Amino acid sequence: MPTSIKVKKGLIEKERSEAIIIPKYQDVGKLDGVFAHLNRATGGRLRAHLNSGEFQGKLNQVSILHTNGELPAKRIVLVGLGKKPLARLDAIRQAMGTVSKVMRSLELTSFTLVAPDRGIAGMPLDTTIQAMIEGCLLGLYQFLHYQPSRAKETKLVQVITLVTRDEKAVSMVRAGAQRGHTIAEATNSVRDLCNHPSNVLTPTTLAAEAKTIAKARSIQCTILNRAKARKLGMGAYLGVAQGSHEPPQFIVLEYTGATKGKNPIVLVGKAVTFDTGGISLKPSENMERMKADMTGGAIVLQAIRAIATLKLPINVVGIVPSTENMPGGLATKPGDILTSLSGKTIEVLNTDAEGRLILADALAYAMRYKPVAVIDIATLTGAVFISLGCHAIGLLGNNDTLIDRVKRVGDSIGERAWQLPLWDEYKEQIKSDVADVRNIGGRGGGTITAAAFLSHFVDDKYPWVHLDIAGTDWGESARPYIPKGPTGIGARLVIELLRDLSSKPL
Repeated sequence: MPTSIKVKKGLIEKERSEAIIIPKYQDVGKLDGVFAHLNRATGGRLRAHLNSGEFQGKLNQVSILHTNGELPAKRIVLVGLGKKPLARLDAIRQAMGTVSKVMRSLELTSFTLVAPDRGIAGMPLDTTIQAMIEGCLLGLYQFLHYQPSRAKETKLVQVITLVTRDEKAVSMVRAGAQRGHTIAEATNSVRDLCNHPSNVLTPTTLAAEAKTIAKARSIQCTILNRAKARKLGMGAYLGVAQGSHEPPQFIVLEYTGATKGKNPIVLVGKAVTFDTGGISLKPSENMERMKADMTGGAIVLQAIRAIATLKLPINVVGIVPSTENMPGGLATKPGDILTSLSGKTIEVLNTDAEGRLILADALAYAMRYKPVAVIDIATLTGAVFISLGCHAIGLLGNNDTLIDRVKRVGDSIGERAWQLPLWDEYKEQIKSDVADVRNIGGRGGGTITAAAFLSHFVDDKYPWVHLDIAGTDWGESARPYIPKGPTGIGARLVIELLRDLSSKPL
């Protein structure tokens, strides 16, 4: 059962609750606002608790003060934001993710957040509230679908209540909460899709998810099966699919939030529901993680879902080429040449460089929309992890203005992207002796040569960015609001970028 969010006007010291959550900076000693009210209500015990030194307000530090009946609420829970001069909006997201998990560990089914009087880190109040709710819901995420006994025993947080003293702030608090709920829900849905094993989450299952999203939100959905893709000439996409018994599904969702006929932004997401590497077989170690090689496609589907819920005033097309990459008897072999939708021929030197092949046809298909901008997102290269580790998304493209927008949005929401060069010299590495291009460019600059390959299928007159999330899509360990395993990183970035572009077009 999903967690519901409630917003109300009220006095926090009179709020009946299992726990009242209050964020606090490390270097602010003055007790004013909500702290003053709660300190009076507890007869000075809150100040004594703070003076004890047990809680300093360090980022993600949590401390609990039981009220012993002095308040209708059973607990006051302090959570640290770190030092105020250094605070970023992501601090509130981290703090809320951390404290929410503590509340769940106490088996509380509800808790209350105090809406601040103003935004933090120079941000508006609604943006701060959005970050608070995102942090809570992202931090509470669990995947228990295949653990029924554990799911039955686990008490879930069912209700989070936001309380503000200011009647005038209620609408702004509600708007931020609803937006945070929608975006966190989309991100958690991406995590769910990536957690399902590949014997459950097939291209056909992904197409069914797209149809469900479309039906619920009046979105046009088109599914191209193998025969239709062949008729169109999608030789690169079908070259990857031909080794699998699972039928490929080329998914197209069209959201119309602006004037019908107005050129759309096009999202393209790689969705290889399991990647063995094909004939160029991967090592067996960690191969089970390749069930999440469809993360880019999942992000595109859930981003369309979110922007439709948010009713953004833009037109967006989501394209998700979905297939398995298997080493069957009909599988593409190293040295084979494929003819793409664009007409360009591709020499396949490594069948494990399959994501760029399906994206080649998806990007060529995207050009038919004469897009305002094209954003592709994919778990594309292991090289991006070598370059940037697990803390940054690889970013490349042909338009500095769009690249700068992506970087700015990413910095503001805690999903940072780092630009890599896409100079013409890198394109030399993917020249083929027997075809127009080859699908790998050697060991050097693997993330860049992959993007250089993709650039062959994008018309330069359309702004395009490529997001390589292969370093960020999987977490080796849990972080404050990011779980171990599929992280969903990239979902919030795409949704927030679309929000930004809807208010300030390129």
